[in-house]
Amino acid sequence: MSARTRGSTAVAVALTATLTAATAALLTGCGPTSGARAVSTPPAATGAPGGGGSTAPAGGAAPSATTAPSTSAATTPAGGSTPAGTATTAGSTRAPVLNGTAHSGLTISDGTRYVVMNGTRVDFGTAVRDLAWSPDGRKAAFIDGAGNLAVADPNGTGRVTVARNPGGQNWSHPTWQVTGYDTIPELSRRNNIFFAVRRNGVSELDSVPANAVSGTPKKLGLGGEPGDGAQRIPQTGNSWPSAGGTHGSAVYANSGGEVFIRDDYVRQQGSVLTHGSQPAMSHTDGEEIVFVRSAGGHDHLFLETPTDAGPVFRDLTPHATTDYTEPAWSPDGSTIAARTPAGIVTLSTKSSATPELVSTYTGLPSYRG
Repeated sequence: MSARTRGSTAVAVALTATLTAATAALLTGCGPTSGARAVSTPPAATGAPGGGGSTAPAGGAAPSATTAPSTSAATTPAGGSTPAGTATTAGSTRAPVLNGTAHSGLTISDGTRYVVMNGTRVDFGTAVRDLAWSPDGRKAAFIDGAGNLAVADPNGTGRVTVARNPGGQNWSHPTWQVTGYDTIPELSRRNNIFFAVRRNGVSELDSVPANAVSGTPKKLGLGGEPGDGAQRIPQTGNSWPSAGGTHGSAVYANSGGEVFIRDDYVRQQGSVLTHGSQPAMSHTDGEEIVFVRSAGGHDHLFLETPTDAGPVFRDLTPHATTDYTEPAWSPDGSTIAARTPAGIVTLSTKSSATPELVSTYTGLPSYRG
């Protein structure tokens, strides 16, 4: 079976508008699971860099952090350190933090030990960077405080070091490749984690079984399409992998400014998709892809949908007056969450509704299935 053919041309539409103003009320809710180590005090926005801080957004600059509102009270966890964000006190004139993650499956990791989810924050007991959920939502993969690849339960417990960083390397942006057994053709189940590795100034993509314990990552194979005239696939300069669908496909960014697709069904093949960065593949079918591209002076989000007549590209943020980066798909494919300097917004993939600010926390958004 040949790789799915995709085009590489997109048209950016630059217009002008504003984000929808968000309510300042703090939404609260129960923790993600029983036994979760949730911070009981409603937290404020963190000033830490985003979960994807090791990779710059499309514009080339590292994401700017939103300054946390100052407070006169803080809750100190058992470990003795002060949480990255705390609540405003009674009588304070400062606006409360917006945390609209309740009942949505949206989570935010910002490099601290606290993951924003379900209207609260959960203490994972170690720094959590670039958190990504398994397709069934039962496990979280992330880069821990020691730079290792770790997997934990949704409440931060049961943490296992899947692969140990040997030192001198920067690991980032894990993503799950999970497929079931396929009778036609006979393909075995796969449960792997892809992630980006930067060593000696060179970045590449590695892979390790998700159930490994201190496993040894292997370089991820990146083959091109068959044929003498097929494009050579760059083996280095690759980052920001995102897998999705039922056939093990993935997309990733290259330092040359291109997004590549890696088909991995009957045989692994790959090709350039389009110009852009920070791609995210849909969880539902692995067909649609959202990515970041500069247009009209800002980073926009574009949606690519394959059709029989060729790929169709649509600017999801044509009226952008701010930068939209680090997109993430909701499990049902209807919503995209993205980072802005003001916090996390959500927008529909089915309509042209204005993006809505749902959290003033800044970090890497991800959806738990």
